[in-house]
Amino acid sequence: MQHSANNSSDRQNTELLDGKDFAVLIESLYVANLLILPILAFVVLALIFIKKHGELPTLADSHLEQTISASIWIGIIFFVAAITIMMMNLLGMEDVTLWIITIITFTIIHATMVLFGVFGLAKALAGKCWRYPFVGKPLPPGCIQ
Repeated sequence: MQHSANNSSDRQNTELLDGKDFAVLIESLYVANLLILPILAFVVLALIFIKKHGELPTLADSHLEQTISASIWIGIIFFVAAITIMMMNLLGMEDVTLWIITIITFTIIHATMVLFGVFGLAKALAGKCWRYPFVGKPLPPGCIQ
């Protein structure tokens, strides 16, 4: 009896480690997408989502859903901001004013999403789930925060 209890405990620890490793990889790809490899890291993240979603341990699957959701939302936000800035240009706003608006908007959104990514990476390293504020999906039941 003692031996079977130890085996189930070892299995849970192995699953937690695998989930933790995947969660760290996923959050690292999200941060890399924002900082050093913008499109390439997102493509890898999307491929992992397509191939592994639902098959990973709860911790990794949660981080995968959060990072995909945040990546898509940041793309939508930047697209809407670009359209808005182009519309303001067509309405005759001065170029200097548009550049100021563009730089401030990009800096605030980008820095905020990088900060959220670093928080997510820290939570993944700790073996805990993380929900991105505003753009994150609800966490699955049983996910340790």
